Amino acid sequence: MLNIMEEIEKSMVQLHSGDIVNGKVISVTDKEIMVNVSYKSDGVIPRNEISSDDSIVPSDVVSEGDEIEVYVIKVNDGEGNVLLSRKRVEMQGNWKELESVCESGEEINVEVIEAVNGGLIALTKGVRGFIPASLLSNTYVDDLKNFIGESFNVQVIEINRRKNKVVLSRKKVLEKEKQALKKAALEKLEKGQRIKGKVRNIVSFGAFVDIGGIDGLIYISELSWSRIKHPSEILNVGDEVEVDIIDIDKSTEKISLSLKQTQPQPWDKIKEKYNIGDVITGKVVRIVDFGVFVEVISGVDGLVHISEISNKYVEKPAKELEVNQEVTAEIIDINIEQNRISLSIAKTLEEEVVEEVKNEVEEKEKPSKNAEKEHANDHSEITIADIINKSRS
Repeated sequence: MLNIMEEIEKSMVQLHSGDIVNGKVISVTDKEIMVNVSYKSDGVIPRNEISSDDSIVPSDVVSEGDEIEVYVIKVNDGEGNVLLSRKRVEMQGNWKELESVCESGEEINVEVIEAVNGGLIALTKGVRGFIPASLLSNTYVDDLKNFIGESFNVQVIEINRRKNKVVLSRKKVLEKEKQALKKAALEKLEKGQRIKGKVRNIVSFGAFVDIGGIDGLIYISELSWSRIKHPSEILNVGDEVEVDIIDIDKSTEKISLSLKQTQPQPWDKIKEKYNIGDVITGKVVRIVDFGVFVEVISGVDGLVHISEISNKYVEKPAKELEVNQEVTAEIIDINIEQNRISLSIAKTLEEEVVEEVKNEVEEKEKPSKNAEKEHANDHSEITIADIINKSRS
């Protein structure tokens, strides 16, 4: 009899805390699972050690007679049973999977369960991971709590099983997605194409526009036919715009856009509306050493050469005129091919003098009581040239 008992005891497995062994389910209740692990006493899995999901009911995961792997927590739980865990076996497998995912760079799905100082706590397969705020998004995040309850893909960038440490990054996933969108967008874009987009950012030298996953730049000179000091005079962040692609380098992903090319060319209006000899009124927009530029219509400036500013000698244009000063000038040349208009202020001054002469002559020709006597005594005549020369002196 003693020999039989010794043989039975020898056939029993030797258990130690931390072992993972196979067992057979012998009973299932709402509170626990009893398992035969070929030991002198049966093992018990309390409900809180069945799964990482506390809502799991024991009968949902195992049935009587199932073969399962279990983790030995204690060889004796104080009541003669072996304390076991099914959850910890899962956790070990999950940790191995996370280590593999970290090495490969694959993505995993996580659920955010808590916002903490400096980031978020996310759960994946029962393992808690930390997402630093700096690795949550590729844009500024105002309130971390808005992410609680959300599920999304992340990359495991650091893992230390011994320290129970897992660091996750959503930003890497977003950047990867952005690159994929940029690549797809670039394949569809061509120079000369007209496309819709949304203004994403405005800087002093232009505006960046999202044209379907990739940004293009509208330089300030391509925003309007008119002269502007800052892009914000034309656009605001969030504006929907239609633009032309005027240059594209797919190797560097640089795209140049134009807003003004989608709008009517102001020189077409000049061709339709103005002729040489027409008199226009406009503001001085720029002064240079050789003359001044006057706005004829929005987007078109005409040059008044220094020799056409006045009938008098002009040393420097800035001494005669100032920016924003309104002047009257005559169109003396139009070159549509070269987009040039030449103006003359001096010619309008001459016309004013001629008008003065006419008025003066008419006054002198009016009859008066002493007209005949005055005419008899006056043997000189005043000419238009005399008046013009007088105005120049």
